[in-house]
Parts: sequence; C-alpha cells; structure tokens
Amino acid sequence: MFYRPADGHGLPHNPFNAIVTPRPIGWISTRGADGAENLAPYSFFNAVAYVPPQVMFASTSAKPDRGDTKDTVANIRETGVFCVNIVAYAMRDAMNRTSGPWPRETDEFTDAGITREACTTIACSRVATAPASLECRVTQIIALEGAHNIAVFGEVVGVHLRDDCLADGIFDVTRFQPLARLGYRDYATIQETFRLDRPGE
Repeated sequence: MFYRPADGHGLPHNPFNAIVTPRPIGWISTRGADGAENLAPYSFFNAVAYVPPQVMFASTSAKPDRGDTKDTVANIRETGVFCVNIVAYAMRDAMNRTSGPWPRETDEFTDAGITREACTTIACSRVATAPASLECRVTQIIALEGAHNIAVFGEVVGVHLRDDCLADGIFDVTRFQPLARLGYRDYATIQETFRLDRPGE
C-alpha cells in the first residue's frame, strides 16, 4: 500500500501514529502566570541534544478556552518554563486521566490524585513519584505547518532521579518499566534491554 497524506489513507484510522513507534511520553507540568498548575502527557516528545541537554515536545490541538493551543503551551508562553516527568507503567492510569480535555482551571495533580513537589530551579511543580523529572527553560517555541501544531524546545537546567531507579551508578529503566506510546489507543512497556557496542568503541 502507498498513500499520499494529502489525499487520505482510506483506512478506518490514521496509521501515522502507529508507524512512528514506540514514542516516549513527556508528562509535562506547567504553571500559568496566575499560579494555576497543569499536567498533561505528550507523545510527540524526545531528547534532542546532549550539551547543553535539550528536549522538545509538540502540541497538535487547541482548546476553546486557550485560543490557538492548549493549557501546557499557553502556560509556557507566560512563564518560559516547564518540567518533563517520565511515566512509569505503574502510573499509567493517572497519566491517562490527565490527558482529558479539562477546563483550564482544573488542577490535574489534584484531579488524578498525583503527589506533587516543587521544582528546584523553576517555578512549577513536578510529579513527586516520577522515575525522573527534567526541569526546563524554554529556548524556542516554533509554529509548525498546520493548524495548532506548535513545537516547544527547552534546555534542561535541573534533573531529579528517583533513588530506587539507580543501580551501580546507572539509571536503570528496567526498575520502573517506562511507558511508551504506540498508535491508536495502544501503549507498551520496556521490560527487557540488551546491549550493542558501536563499531570502533
């Protein structure tokens, strides 16, 4: 099968999300200028650079009470900071709850029963029980092609690692089973890893 996205795919559901998988989930916490906090998952998310460490995520829809975007990007525009919380399999239901189209005044931490802690270098909360949290300062916000498609880039200025996820100086993902996004409504966990040495190393 071949199709041009501009012409449509003719399938019951768009296969694009199922092709580019698995994708890590950035559980993004923010605080607006008015002090209201938000927590929402984004699967168009990844690390993009080592030095300085940088991450990105993209928002692809809008809410009527936020104009051209959603609460996360709106808050970031106001404050210039955000925190990426890594999602473990054990947190799947709470993460899913925070993906709802809630009004801007909804505090997802409270609504989903998630324990929060203050970030160290930026003014917002983080998920206290997350395996890792990355405190970020915005470097770029880019409007992408298409309605409501916005990419946010940030420099990581603070890193929290949960102590039980460290083993012999290594951040061990098998200790918490990272949750990954597949296509449609499907997710996966990482339970086993293997090593491949690069040629010449």
